[in-house]
Amino acid sequence: MSRYNPQEIEPRWQAYWEEHQCFKTLDDTGLPKYYVLDMFPYPSGAGLHVGHPEGYTATDIVARYKRMRGFNVLHPMGWDAFGLPAERAAVRENRHPATITRENIANFKRQIKRLGLSYDWRREISTCEPEYYRWTQWIFLKLHEMDLAYLAEVAVNWCPAQGTVLANEEVQDGKYVETGDPVERRMMRQWMLKITAYAQRLLDDLDGLDWPEGVMEMQRQWIGRSEGAEAVFRVADSDESFTVFTTRPDTLFGATYCVLAPEHPLVEKITTAERREAVMAYREKAANTAERDRMVAAERDKTGEFTGAHAINPVNDERVPIWVADYVLMGYGTGAIMAVPAHDERDYAFARKFDLEIREVISGGNIEEAAYVGDGVAVNSGILDGLKVDDAKRRIIDWLEAHDLGKGRVTYKLRDWLFSRQRYWGEPFPILHKTDGSFLPLPTDSLPLTLPALEEYRPTEDGRPPLARASDWVEVDMDGERFERETNTMPQWAGSCWYYLRFMDPHNESLPVSPEAERYWGPVDLYVGGVEHAVLHLLYSRFWHKVLYDCGLVHTKEPFQKLFNQGMILAYSHRDPQGRYYGPEQVEERDGEWFVKGSDTPVETQIEKMSKSKLNVVNPDDIVGEFGADAMRLYEMFMGPLEATKPWQTNGVKGVHGFLERAYNLVVDPETGDRNPRLGADGETPEELIRELHRTVDKVGKDIENLRFNTAIAKMMEFINVARKSPVLPVDLIERFVLVMSPFAPHLGEELWQRLGHAGSLSRHTWPEADPAWLVEDEVTIAVQVNGKRRAEVKVPRGSEQTVVEAAARAEPAVAKHLGEKPLRKVIYVADRLINMVV
Repeated sequence: MSRYNPQEIEPRWQAYWEEHQCFKTLDDTGLPKYYVLDMFPYPSGAGLHVGHPEGYTATDIVARYKRMRGFNVLHPMGWDAFGLPAERAAVRENRHPATITRENIANFKRQIKRLGLSYDWRREISTCEPEYYRWTQWIFLKLHEMDLAYLAEVAVNWCPAQGTVLANEEVQDGKYVETGDPVERRMMRQWMLKITAYAQRLLDDLDGLDWPEGVMEMQRQWIGRSEGAEAVFRVADSDESFTVFTTRPDTLFGATYCVLAPEHPLVEKITTAERREAVMAYREKAANTAERDRMVAAERDKTGEFTGAHAINPVNDERVPIWVADYVLMGYGTGAIMAVPAHDERDYAFARKFDLEIREVISGGNIEEAAYVGDGVAVNSGILDGLKVDDAKRRIIDWLEAHDLGKGRVTYKLRDWLFSRQRYWGEPFPILHKTDGSFLPLPTDSLPLTLPALEEYRPTEDGRPPLARASDWVEVDMDGERFERETNTMPQWAGSCWYYLRFMDPHNESLPVSPEAERYWGPVDLYVGGVEHAVLHLLYSRFWHKVLYDCGLVHTKEPFQKLFNQGMILAYSHRDPQGRYYGPEQVEERDGEWFVKGSDTPVETQIEKMSKSKLNVVNPDDIVGEFGADAMRLYEMFMGPLEATKPWQTNGVKGVHGFLERAYNLVVDPETGDRNPRLGADGETPEELIRELHRTVDKVGKDIENLRFNTAIAKMMEFINVARKSPVLPVDLIERFVLVMSPFAPHLGEELWQRLGHAGSLSRHTWPEADPAWLVEDEVTIAVQVNGKRRAEVKVPRGSEQTVVEAAARAEPAVAKHLGEKPLRKVIYVADRLINMVV
């Protein structure tokens, strides 16, 4: 008996593809192009789990389909290989991070190749290789040349245990989210990138992109455009003043107190002697709290301290108290706010807690119960009384500008990008520092500036970055002048900002990408990856792309035309009452409940994110070893819509393995291993089989275009069911089905194509076309109305005469009941759609 054996078929075809370079990108720019890209992975030591290949399989199906449709396809893979995880592993294992990273890449690549993904490996890149990060450094110099990179003393999240600065997103509850190490706030001199200069363009250019609306909204919120006004508040009995920005200048008459951020430079100057101890203690506590934690805490409980000073409200000259509170951040706006508790929920809660005045200035609410944030007309507002909100805003801005007390302004929540990291395993900055505090960019022809060899990757004893250990590398004498190299490195985001461009021209030694290659391949037609990159990676990439656009190095304003976020694949985990996790082989089910195997200890079974600590990681090597790569690919696409979150169930792979076996048996007799005797046998082909083939070709093609792979697979399963019942299987019909199936199950597709008598790979064979005549349904469903009300529906042959439809309608009990014995006044018939009988 010869059954479908993926363990024999798949390695053979993978070797064939590699030997014949079946998936290399063509040099023919006369062909239409299609650039399909995965968010490239970080090669961790854990290797792939079954969640990773979901997006890779989806893009591979699209890439294979587009090749068969005559497109020149660019479908590359590479490695986001710099970053802190490899450095931590280097410290633990006392090995160089480059060695660890290359081992991890080799394992990832082996696993990916085993899945039959049709990448052009000649274009493989790794962000940690000097020939790649040479151009990351080159782009940094472009940023500096355009005055978009600068050094500044800024408050940062410093993790002493890791010896590095962390982004706000990496800190929660005062700890590094990856390790739980404490994080503190420090002022440090850091490289910054002026992404704020592109804030409005980053907003405007979202229009016209084919992206999930949720992702675009997240970017809009992150950029945070606000229209309003600045107003100047003088500090009473002082020469000092401060500026606030407000989106509601129409409520200025309702400002009953002001709040400064703890970091605001005025705090120390204006705080009175009797309030100094309390204010300074509060300020110190806020300084050691991450901004993200401050924002979250402020939603739960308002805290603050009165400075003892007062400000003068510019519109009515009233004295209002000045407070310090950590819900105001120095990095947002001006670091100072006017508080209008009657019409702002946050200010209302603060005022209630500290017994501050709440004054209504917009009619329409009940400020005894809650802040009123709706529309209305101005009250208790002098020159604004009786005006609606928009009119009041315009009037007060004109007044502020006329009296030189403020002006209309647009602000953004987006802040400049903190670009320095105190790590070893990252791109060195191509910068030389002079002894007088100035600095000198390296000439581009001296790039790449490569990392020096180190044996110790921790910061120095005095807290300097690891690169400071390489004294011979750091200290530079040039033209009789002494310099020191920058010892910070770039963040992991740097290499991933522009990698999609390098894939277009990976071996170019004179530019990051040639104008010709970029103009042909750009932009990326389809970009697939997890929603966790919805903001930062995508925002940073868009920023760099726009800078390169301004430099004339790219011809499009945006890098990624279509974005798709695949859903997460979860897995079952098992945990006992003490919180200890067990692997699936350590538990057993008894009478519908789960226990630790061989004991009475109950375990709770739930669906969670895959994690080594939860012992629920499913290794794709195990699945491929048991069921084959095609079965795994097919199952991941069949689990549900690509964008949905889904639980992994290994038993489900058995079902799609059965489908593949049935497809194999259409061509191969499982009893003898010879050709299926029904294949090409004499006899008339049933029309049902012909129609089902054309419907399958049509639906699968449309579903691939729309990334609806689960319904495409369901349609192929329907075809198999029809074909298994057919007494004859025409060879040309089965060939077309094999072509349609091949992007999903490429190894089996190649095997059957060869067994059908073809030499070579089918990977660039033309996609079959569906005959529209066979897509027409034989029957149609017609709505039946009596006196305009729907009473039933009937199925009749397409194009039926009215008399045929009327007879079928009368036979329906619900219709007969409402017709009774009454004569028909008229019949309205819309062919193939509805019939309305009027009595």
